[in-house]
Amino acid sequence: MAESENGSAAKILKTDAENECGDAGEISSDSPVADFEITRVLRDGAREKTIFIHGKVKDQDAVVILEKTPFRQDMLPELLKSSQLKLEMKNDVYSTYQLQAPAHLNEIKTTVVCPATEKHVKKYLHQEVFLVEESGEDYRNLTLPYISSQSFSVQWVHNILEKKAEADRIVFEDPDPDTGFVLLPDFKWDQKQLQDLYLIAIVHQKDVKSLRDLTSEHLPLLTNIRSKGEDAIQRQYGVPPSKLRVYLHYQPSYYHLHVHFTSLEYDAPGCGVERAHLLSDVIQNLQADSSYYHNRSLAFPLRADDGLLLRFKEAGKL
Repeated sequence: MAESENGSAAKILKTDAENECGDAGEISSDSPVADFEITRVLRDGAREKTIFIHGKVKDQDAVVILEKTPFRQDMLPELLKSSQLKLEMKNDVYSTYQLQAPAHLNEIKTTVVCPATEKHVKKYLHQEVFLVEESGEDYRNLTLPYISSQSFSVQWVHNILEKKAEADRIVFEDPDPDTGFVLLPDFKWDQKQLQDLYLIAIVHQKDVKSLRDLTSEHLPLLTNIRSKGEDAIQRQYGVPPSKLRVYLHYQPSYYHLHVHFTSLEYDAPGCGVERAHLLSDVIQNLQADSSYYHNRSLAFPLRADDGLLLRFKEAGKL
């Protein structure tokens, strides 16, 4: 998750801690995108101002993600005064322009995944999405065997927990092996304005994969994450708990329990009702029923190319 910056002011973020890119803030003299040969566009998100591109870097498969960074309020005066405007249309009180901003005010966050596996490419490829309703029995008979059969590496998570990577990015840590966690900024937040605040709490326990594994025995862990995570964010960034959205994903993007802390002002990817479960609701549900997440049905979206979707179709569940 370390950051660096090349000569064109684009930010280079690695999405896997196994591929070191250097220290945060350093200027990259060897740009991983300079020799990038485009094969195809995987997805083009016009609303999000994001594009996902598949190609090669020195004969290695790679995925490059370009994302327009959010406007920074503290930079608006300079942006308006120092940019060039080209008139496109004027009609009564309305006029539109093409604004050409100075390079340092026109950054593009750039994520490079290299070498990229077939799984990485499929992850970013535009696909149809289907909503699956998974019972507790479905989880045990379909989902868990599928997860166990796949090589979903979480070594990069272990690297963070063991301080082998990104130790300088940790905002807060509780080292307790049972109730402890580390709190650090998510990739999606450039840490330049609080409206887009996004942090992740990663638990030290390594045997809890997801929401489905939680019982009342994990309540001390969950309440600790909520209280100490909210306190750390208020101390570090001045954002009170009442302005935070704190939740877990199901299905998660990786199978090591983690909790998302985002600003209520930020429409974070995956914060919709079909995937996000508020931590406060999870705690209350487990207080009422220790086996709540072992037994209840959970709905979640799956892409058309997801192998788990095929398992549900073959079982006549979709």
